[in-house]
Amino acid sequence: MIQLLFTRLGQFLLLGLLLIIATEVSAHAVVTESSLKQHPIEINHPTEVALHFNAGVELALSKVFLVSKGDVFHPLEIAKGKKPGQVLIQIPALEEGDYAIKYKVFAADGHLTEDVIRFKVSAGR
Repeated sequence: MIQLLFTRLGQFLLLGLLLIIATEVSAHAVVTESSLKQHPIEINHPTEVALHFNAGVELALSKVFLVSKGDVFHPLEIAKGKKPGQVLIQIPALEEGDYAIKYKVFAADGHLTEDVIRFKVSAGR
C-alpha cells in the first residue's frame, strides 16, 4: 500500500514538473526563421529583414538594434509583419563588414527574450 502511494506521488510530481517545463518553453518568443538566410544583405542597399517568432510579440515594448564594429548600437525601426509572430526590421544601407542584430522582445504573454543574430555584408557571397 505504501509503495503504491509513493509510486502515485512520484508520477504526480513528474507530471507537475513536465507541465512547468512545457509552460516555460512556450512562454518565450524564439526566432524560428530569419530572412537573412535566404536573402543576405547587399552592400550599400537598405533591406527589410523578417524575423519569425514562435509567439506573438509586443512591438511597443520591444527594442531592436544594429550592432556594428566597435560594439556601436543603432536603434532600428520595427513593424508587425503579415504573419502571426512576424517582425519586420528596417536595415539601413551598410558597408562591407560584420554586423549583428540584437533584439529584446516581449512575448505577448510578457516574457522577455533577448538574443543576437550575427551576419556579414560582403561583395562575394
